Amino acid sequence: MWQFCLSAWRSGFRSRSVHAILVLGILLVGVAFLSASFSPRQPKTVALDVGLSGMRFSLVLFALFWVQELVGREIERRTVMYALSYPVSRASYVLGRYFGILGLLGLAAVMLGLLLWLTVLTVGGTYEQSFRVSLGAPFWSAVFGLWVDAALVASFALWIATLSTVPMLPVALGAAFAVAGKSLGAVIQYLESGADGDVEFHARFNPLVQTIQWVLPDMSRLDWRDWPMYDLFPGAMTMGLGMVMALAYAAVMLTLAVGTFSRRDFS
Repeated sequence: MWQFCLSAWRSGFRSRSVHAILVLGILLVGVAFLSASFSPRQPKTVALDVGLSGMRFSLVLFALFWVQELVGREIERRTVMYALSYPVSRASYVLGRYFGILGLLGLAAVMLGLLLWLTVLTVGGTYEQSFRVSLGAPFWSAVFGLWVDAALVASFALWIATLSTVPMLPVALGAAFAVAGKSLGAVIQYLESGADGDVEFHARFNPLVQTIQWVLPDMSRLDWRDWPMYDLFPGAMTMGLGMVMALAYAAVMLTLAVGTFSRRDFS
């Protein structure tokens, strides 16, 4: 398994698409720096909010394109047969690739996190805003949450890659999954608050959303940016439940991916 993990690292670093996304991530951090100038009273808070949003966008793109490059494209070109010619199980290939992608995502999260940390540290100069941002454990906890978020997207995209015969389907469905999972929490909260008094809307869509909750993870539970931005600790229980949800869903996706890949005929 670990040989596939290490080869994923080497291939991931050589990918041109990944280099382009890395440049995009750096540009998004630059946008965070520029956005701070539009809020003279809370420059660090605005820079942090925009920067974390840019990080989430970049990490999800990293996850999708790494799955496509390291699994989807190898299946498409049949080069996966060279890897499977070794006396190892197909499960080792799938899990090795996934853990390799997790390592690459971790490195990308640390790099972008450091750039954002330096950006927030420098914006605003000596100006003391009313709400002080926390760039210690709260900040890195929020970055960790974004990494888990991207890892969850990668597990779903990996499952799609093991069963798809369309090259870009893992990227397309993975992007839709990331958007839907992130939006689910806001939709649930809107319906639970009464849908602004729209009884018909609530009656029509609430049963549907309740059903979707069983098949789609609420990835907003991994967004802990309010902690570094406003010193609002989400609570150990909330963070723990978010982690359990992510681990359980990723485990299900990996089980499906291993099962699908093990039964797939490449002849």
